[in-house]
Amino acid sequence: MFLHRHILVRTFLHRRHFSHSVAAILHPSEPGVDSFTYLEGFPKPDPKYDETILAIPRADSGKNISAKERKVGRVPSIVFEQADGQHGGNKRLISVRTDQIRKLVNQLGRSFFLSRLFRLQVLRQFDSDSNSNDEDVIENVRVLPRSIHLQAGNDAPLNVTFIRAPSDAWLKVDVPIVFRGDDISPGLKKGASLNTIRRTVKYLCPADIIPPYIDVDLSELDVGQKVLMGDLNVHPALKLLHSKDEAVCKIMGQRVSEQQPKKSK
Repeated sequence: MFLHRHILVRTFLHRRHFSHSVAAILHPSEPGVDSFTYLEGFPKPDPKYDETILAIPRADSGKNISAKERKVGRVPSIVFEQADGQHGGNKRLISVRTDQIRKLVNQLGRSFFLSRLFRLQVLRQFDSDSNSNDEDVIENVRVLPRSIHLQAGNDAPLNVTFIRAPSDAWLKVDVPIVFRGDDISPGLKKGASLNTIRRTVKYLCPADIIPPYIDVDLSELDVGQKVLMGDLNVHPALKLLHSKDEAVCKIMGQRVSEQQPKKSK
C-alpha cells in the first residue's frame, strides 16, 4: 500500500507551474564506465507508459501565438539542447497535442510525468495517419519534461518545456517519492501520523537510469522515527544533491494535550 501519488497542493489562483528544475550537465565519463543500466531491486520505468510524443515546429512565440495554438488543441512547447538547457539556449519551438499531454499527465501524475523519459518526434505537420513517412519526420529525440503549466480548475496544459536527454548527459531531476508500508507501520498503527517533509528528492542522474520514483518503506517505523535522505535506497550512480541528514518523513505522535481526555465542567 502506498500513499496516493496524485495529491498535490494547489497554490496558484490562475495557473499552476510544476517544475522540477531539470538542468542537463555534461560530465566526463567515470573511469571504466561506458554506459549505465537499471539494476535489479530498483524501480524501472513501466513500459506500459512508453509513448512517443508528437510535435510540429512553431515559428514564433508570444502571448497571441500561444493563445492561437491552445485554441486549436495544441500546447506551445520548447525543446532545449541538453548542453545549455539550464541557460535557455539552443532551443527549438514546437507545439504538441493537448490531448496527448493531458492524457500522459493524468495517467502518470504530474511529478511522475516530469521525471520520465519520452521519445519526441517532430513532424512537418500533424496528420490523421499515425504512421508518418520518414520524409515527414524532422527529428527523433529522447527528452525529459522539464516543466509544465496547468490551468487551474480544469488542469488543461498551457505549455510544456522539454530538455534533450542523450545517453552521455547527466541530469538534475527531482525524483518523486512513493511511500509504502503505512498499513503495517508500528507507529501509524498506534495512531500516530506521517509527517511528509519531502515529496521529491533531487539527484544528479545519468540520463539512461533516471528512476521513475524512489520507494520509502514505512513498515518498520515507530513513533518518533524518521527517514533521512541518506537512508534512501537508490542506484549507486545517482548523486544526492541534498544533505544526507535532511529528513524525508517522520512518524509524529500525538501531543500530550491531545492524548488526555477533556475534563467535563
